Order: sequence, then C-alpha cells, then structure tokens
Amino acid sequence: MAEENKIEIRNLYKAFGKKKVLDGVDLDVRKGESLVVIGGSGTGKSVLIKCIQGLLMPDSGSIKIDGVETVGANVDIHKKMGMLFQGAALFDSLSVWENVAFTLIENDKMKRADAKLEAIRVLRQVGLAPDVADLEPAELSGGMQKRVGLARAIINKPEIIFFDEPTTGLDPIMADVINDLIIESARGLGASTLTITHDMASARKIADRIAMLYQGKIIWSGTVKEMEKSDNPYLQQFISGSSHGPIQVEV
Repeated sequence: MAEENKIEIRNLYKAFGKKKVLDGVDLDVRKGESLVVIGGSGTGKSVLIKCIQGLLMPDSGSIKIDGVETVGANVDIHKKMGMLFQGAALFDSLSVWENVAFTLIENDKMKRADAKLEAIRVLRQVGLAPDVADLEPAELSGGMQKRVGLARAIINKPEIIFFDEPTTGLDPIMADVINDLIIESARGLGASTLTITHDMASARKIADRIAMLYQGKIIWSGTVKEMEKSDNPYLQQFISGSSHGPIQVEV
C-alpha cells in the first residue's frame, strides 16, 4: 500500500556522461522498515542514496517521501533525515560532542551548553561515557568513531536514517555491536532506515527486507528467509561471494 511507504521510488534514471548508473530503479521503503540494498562496487548504491537525499538530481523518475514528490520540487526534506557515513566522516577540527551536536548548533541555533548536554545524552545511548565528549576524533578507535557517527545521525530524531557501509573497517565483534546499536536506535525512534552494504552478516542481522541492485536496476527484493531460498543466480553468486556465475568482475 502506497500510504505505508515512507519512500517511494519509481523509474529512476541517473547517468554520468555515457555511463548509466541508475537505469529505471523501482524501490519502496516502508514506514518503520529496515531496508538493506546490496550490490557490487560501482552498481549505483551511493548514487541512489544521494538522489533520495536531494544531493544529486536524477535525470528522470520520481522520488516521493511521505507521498510528496521531491524530484524538482522545492521541499525541505533534510530535517527528516540522518546519515551514518562510511568511515564515520567526523570533522577533525571539532571535538566529539561538537561533531554530535553539529546540526543542533548550526541548523537549530541551540545554545552550545544545551547542545553539549544533548550530545552527551545521545553518546550514552550509543554506549559512550561522558568523558569521551571532549576528546578529538583522532583519539578514538574505529568502533568508537562509528558510535559517534551514529550519535550524530540520530540526535535530531530523524524519520529516515541512511547507513553507508556501517561496518566497513571493523572487526566482526565490533561490527556486530554496531549492528545492534543500529537496530536499537532505529526502533527507538520508529525510523525508516536504508542501508547499503557489502557485509552480508550485517545485512542478514539488520534487514527487514533486502533488495539487490545490479546494472542500474533492482533485480530482486525480499526478506532474509526468502533470500536464502531464492534461486536467482545473481543474488546467490553475490551472497556466496563466488567468482563463478553470471556477474562478471573486471580484473
């Protein structure tokens, strides 16, 4: 049902020069759903997210958020969104709390003292003690940086959260910790989430539904259980990590 969709994408196209990146994408993210988009490098996953966020203008197609068309429309959708970037992407020149409270200070014009208190509260939610707040990002481990990035993504209580390769560079145990925090944070907010990842362990854990992007199109979507039983050869080759199959990788 369309009214159950937080994000509704239809017939989305985006090319850079002669290279078609998105070639007629149809995709829905339901309200409160965790959708994970999988696919190889260069298949257009990051471009898809940037189009939804309004950072890239599609060549054609429709992106509706809460039923409102955003392509070519002058609508402010960014307050509804948060994002955990690959590698956390923290500002080196700012302290941890200033990173977390960035949107509160810059966009909401909150007083710095109040913003710091709010940042410390959210840092606690992601398992970081108050004394971390005054550290610099360079003083943190990779896992701690991811937690800080997650705190920044959720501090404005977004309705939609994007996760770009959230477990990249983490050991399996820390990756699982981050996966748990992603699930807890999204459920706590009632947010819809869209994650792009190569990490199938992460995808299996956090996804309500998985979609595979290949050659600019969504070629399969379904639940984790349906994925395991699917006979789609492209999907099975990707999730098994096999070099043999219909997906040919240039080396």
